[in-house]
Amino acid sequence: MAYALTLYMLVALPFIAALLIALLAGGSRLLHSGIAGVASAAGLALLASLAGPVVGGAVPSVTASWVPSLGLDLALMVDGLGLMFAGLILGIGLLVVIFARFYLNEGEATGRFFASLMLFQGAMLGIVLAGNVLLMLVFWELTSLSSFLLIGFWQHKAEGRQGARMALAVTGGGGLALIGGMVLLGLVAGSFDLATILARGAQVQASPLYPVILALVLVGCFTKSAQFPFHFWLPHAMAAPTPVSAYLHSATMVKAGVFLLARLWPVLGGTELYTVTVSSVGLVTMVFAAVVALFRHDLKSILAYSTISQLGLLVMLLGFSLKMAALAAVLHILNHAAFKAALFMAAGIVDHETGTRDIRRLGGLAKAMPVTAGIATLAAASMAGLPPLGGFISKEMMLYETLHVAPFGLPWLVPVLATIGATFSVGYSLRLVWHLFFGQPRDPEPFARAHDPAAGMWVPSALLTVLAVLLGLVPMALAAPLVGTATAAVTGASAPVFELALWHGVNLALILSVIAVAGGAVLLWRHAGLLALWERTALPDAKRMFDAVLGYADSRLRKAMVAVHTPSLQRMVLVSVAVIVLLIIDGALAGGGVLTGTRPGLPASGPAIIAWALLIVATAAVVNDARQRLRVLVYVSVIGIVVSLAFVRFSAPDLALTQISVEVVTILLLLLALNLLPKAPPTLSSPARKWRDGALALAGGTLMGAIAWAILTREPGASISAYHLANAKPGGGGTNVVNVILVDFRAFDTLGEIIVLGIAGLAIYALLEGTARGAAGARLARWQEDMPHSPERHPMMLVMASRIALPLTLTVGIYLFLRGHNQPGGGFIAALVVAIAFLLQYLAAGYDWSDRRRRFGEHQMIAWGVLVAMATGLGAMAFGGPFLTSWFDYFSLPLIGKFELASAMLFDTGVFLTVLGAVMLTLAQLSQIAQRAARAHARTLADKAQESAP
Repeated sequence: MAYALTLYMLVALPFIAALLIALLAGGSRLLHSGIAGVASAAGLALLASLAGPVVGGAVPSVTASWVPSLGLDLALMVDGLGLMFAGLILGIGLLVVIFARFYLNEGEATGRFFASLMLFQGAMLGIVLAGNVLLMLVFWELTSLSSFLLIGFWQHKAEGRQGARMALAVTGGGGLALIGGMVLLGLVAGSFDLATILARGAQVQASPLYPVILALVLVGCFTKSAQFPFHFWLPHAMAAPTPVSAYLHSATMVKAGVFLLARLWPVLGGTELYTVTVSSVGLVTMVFAAVVALFRHDLKSILAYSTISQLGLLVMLLGFSLKMAALAAVLHILNHAAFKAALFMAAGIVDHETGTRDIRRLGGLAKAMPVTAGIATLAAASMAGLPPLGGFISKEMMLYETLHVAPFGLPWLVPVLATIGATFSVGYSLRLVWHLFFGQPRDPEPFARAHDPAAGMWVPSALLTVLAVLLGLVPMALAAPLVGTATAAVTGASAPVFELALWHGVNLALILSVIAVAGGAVLLWRHAGLLALWERTALPDAKRMFDAVLGYADSRLRKAMVAVHTPSLQRMVLVSVAVIVLLIIDGALAGGGVLTGTRPGLPASGPAIIAWALLIVATAAVVNDARQRLRVLVYVSVIGIVVSLAFVRFSAPDLALTQISVEVVTILLLLLALNLLPKAPPTLSSPARKWRDGALALAGGTLMGAIAWAILTREPGASISAYHLANAKPGGGGTNVVNVILVDFRAFDTLGEIIVLGIAGLAIYALLEGTARGAAGARLARWQEDMPHSPERHPMMLVMASRIALPLTLTVGIYLFLRGHNQPGGGFIAALVVAIAFLLQYLAAGYDWSDRRRRFGEHQMIAWGVLVAMATGLGAMAFGGPFLTSWFDYFSLPLIGKFELASAMLFDTGVFLTVLGAVMLTLAQLSQIAQRAARAHARTLADKAQESAP
């Protein structure tokens, strides 16, 4: 627990930064990048404070109960593997933020960009530091969503939108498979705690579910890390801004799949099934992507396929199930992060300064951009595995490890294919540098524009290139402690004895490396002829195949949906109700058909009989006058009042207050909505259909009444009400048991409900946004023309009465909020009462007058409500309590006396804001529609008057 605050802050900092940037979205580019940079630097400092203990063998961790019934804990841990990946995420993230500050143009939505970038950073940190596999899944899915936002940042570009959708479809589909695999893994291991699972590898591998778990987990890893045949989404993700590409390819997103393979190596690795599957997929991906990269023309596309190839190399090494291969993979993760981020930034600089990324139009740029050329040349040399750079050492180790595996009894197969992949890697690296920076310019226009940018753009890539060089020159001093610690975390045992050096003598691995370099030089020399041959070869296009499969699935699913779910809403409701009725009848018959239980009933009083009769009459009147909308609203309000009286009769004042408040708000909103609709709805049902629907409704209502009767006449089973009554005061600090249940005992349910309510408010906003435009707007204008308009639409008495009622109603709302923990009231009821106060202003004074005096944003109110409620729960965790545990204590002040303060009040504040925001958002949208409709009606009258004028 000594590291609890450090670990929580480490993961929370990016999310705090994302929220702060979003709230300051209107600020400057410098402000947004500054917040992101400070958060990344602070996270790096926190991580550095843990580096010493981790390298020394400690594993700082913290666990807090979140949803114990599911096994989901807020557990974080930092071992060697997590330390290395977190360092890459934060370190390269900081450099990417600096690069993006100068790369993005003035006027772009930098608030949205940096908020999404920090959300992405936080999700990746959550993956690599999670100590609970269910928590890891939460962050895993968050990376897919945040990368979707980043890839599609330039929304005006079709390729950006398409690339974002493709990435989300592929990685999201793999994420679903991973969820299944991780849940099965936890069930087989008997725990969802990561450390426990890693210690039970033999138990998992002995389970008959092991092949299923392995297949599901590998699908999740392969889709995330773009392994063949799921590779095609990554090149199309290049539509993202270059800072995103640099971050996504070097330290985040695509490395998540590699990380998970390394993380689960002790529990899944070592079997023949694992070794053959993983190493084969990695080897095929490495060779295939390297070949394709040699013949691409877009700079980012070349780098994208090179990333796929390098990821295949890492997957292959992890698939060997050898400790030294795992060590080689760990070292190459560091090398790849350094040179790939530097190369993407260099490609971004070239694009930014020349206006093109097409390598066929570029050349000779070393003369105009010497700094960029030097940086890119060294980084590309490391990617090619040339000495004395870090990429050379990890490539040598990779080739050496291929000599120790013999799949299918063929010891030469893997070394030969790996050497072919390394040859093409050298080829595309040499081509990238030579065709871009050397030789003669192919197109004078980009060359004329080319120049080295300001230092803010090239310094980040230069620092990464220096790292790539130092990893080759002084690998033992710079990387050995981290590599050894990370390898030990991967293998679940002590790291093997190793020495990182440029020269190990003449051996077969060195000979294979020389062959690869020579072959790569030949590929560059003969590139023109090979390119012509490649272009004549009719190879299948993965994107077209994906689009074809997606289109075929979409058309078939649409036909199936039409067949199963008929377009007629009435028919769907009919079938649904009929099925429910049949299920109720079947359940009643299966239960023996005994209707009345042994519990004695209560005598019905006169008022109860009258209220029951009113309920029946109002219900029948709703059906009879369904086409008279205003009357139906009156009848519905009668039903609501009768239900409220029933709550009062059975001593449920909170429910009665809630019911009455909901009825008033609903009726007022419906009255405003009716003003936008024709007086009478169109006839939709024939007499025969009405009789049919009526019979079904009568049968369903009778059966539901019978079920209610059967339940009420039976003795109740074990109830938890006694627990709530006994613990409301000592455990929750309140005497209002209903409110304590909502804000403490069942606060997680309440949190989910207000989130749903906020989403419902936003959905209403979205649905109503287009109603005053297009065909819907034309219909609305016609209805407005047919409606009579009163000459005195806002009577003075009503206006003045509503003005007087406003402060009184607001006072009542505040009073109900403050007393809710001990007396009937609370945040939900108070929000409805305050909403009624504002609704009355709209009804009395009109939309224009009320809207001009509105001083708060409904969207922000909903967001703040949810955030305040969640922050209250997270605050409890910061003090060692479970999520949403409330705290209370009593204090004394002069003149005031003794009073209680409870953290539940903060949670109730979140409920209040969300409910009020959802109601007011609906009201504001209705008012805007009415305003637009009124203006359209006025224009129509003016046009008619102009046409009739002489």
